[in-house]
Amino acid sequence: QVQLVESGGGLVQAGGSLRLSCAASGRTFSTYLMGWFRQAPGKEREFVAAWNGGNTAYADSVKGRFTISRDNAKNTVYLQMNSLKPEDTAVYYCAARSSPYSRDYRRWNYWGQGTQVTVSS
Repeated sequence: QVQLVESGGGLVQAGGSLRLSCAASGRTFSTYLMGWFRQAPGKEREFVAAWNGGNTAYADSVKGRFTISRDNAKNTVYLQMNSLKPEDTAVYYCAARSSPYSRDYRRWNYWGQGTQVTVSS
């Protein structure tokens, strides 16, 4: 099992940047796929980015602006968000799962509590 705790959310103006962190417990962190999802009010949770066996994947809406990275020594995964837009406003969740890779949030097993990101125009 793995437990996840996100941090780094907040309020930022459009065009600004934030870096989210997700600290994971568990000695097998390096064996899990790690991902970020988000959920805006009234909308379904959606895929943002994932670290998949050394490869990265991004939703089209964030490609070129967001970067996912992980530090296995620190059991932490990050989401660097640049050029933020008001439509990026959502609760951001860190997630983990065993392979195979999936963009479907229902296939991910472990979730953090979420961190709010608000982008003002």
